Amino acid sequence: MDGFITLNQAQPEVQRKFMTGVYLRMFIALIITTVSAYVTVSSQVLLNAIYGSWLIYGLIIGELVLVVTISAAIRKLSPLVAMLLFVLYSVVNGMTLSSVFLLYSVRSITRVFLATAVMFLAMSVYAIFSKSDLSKYSRYLGMGLIGILAVSVLNLIFKSSLIEWGVSILGVGIFAGLTAYDTQKFMKISIHDDGSENFQKLAIFAALELYLDFINIFIRLLRLFGKRK
Repeated sequence: MDGFITLNQAQPEVQRKFMTGVYLRMFIALIITTVSAYVTVSSQVLLNAIYGSWLIYGLIIGELVLVVTISAAIRKLSPLVAMLLFVLYSVVNGMTLSSVFLLYSVRSITRVFLATAVMFLAMSVYAIFSKSDLSKYSRYLGMGLIGILAVSVLNLIFKSSLIEWGVSILGVGIFAGLTAYDTQKFMKISIHDDGSENFQKLAIFAALELYLDFINIFIRLLRLFGKRK
C-alpha cells in the first residue's frame, strides 16, 4: 500500500512536473535572448546592419510571424519544431532588444530585470495559491491589451512622452495581470497532462506566453525607471 497514489495526490505531482517544464523552457528562452542582445550590442557590424538599415523592421516583422506561427500551428508542429521556432524567436527578440543596452546603463537594466523577476514570481505564486478564478478578468485584460497597443501605435504619430509614460504604467499592470491569469490557466490544464506530444507542445506554448508577459513587464518597467546613459 505504500506505493499507492490517489488521484488527489497524483494531480499536484503532474502539475508540478508540467509547470517545471514550462518555467525551464521560459528560463532558457530568457537566457538566449539576453545572450543574443549582448552579442548584438558587442558587434559594431551587427549594430550597423540592424540599425543602419531597414533590417530592424524585418526583424520585428519576423518576430510577429514567428509568434503567430507558433500560436496558430502549435497543434500541427512537432515538439522539436515548435521548440526550435521558440528558440529562433528568442534569438531575434534579443537582437531587437539590444537597443536597451545602447539607451540604458547595464546597472539599471540589471536592477529592472531583477524587479521584473520579483514581480513575475509574485504574480505566479499568487495565481498558484489563489482560490479566486482569474478567468473572469480575461475579458478586461484582453481589452486593456488591445487598448495599449492601439494607443502605442497612435503615439508613433504624436510622440508624446506623457502618453508613453501612461501606457507603460498601464502595461505593467495589464501584463502583471496576464502573468497571473496565464499561470492559473495552464495550472488548470496541466492536471490532464498525460505525457503526450500534445502536452509537450502545450508546455512550449505556455512558456512562450509567460516569456512574452515577462518581456513586456521588463520593457515597460525599464521605460519608467531605467536610467538612461
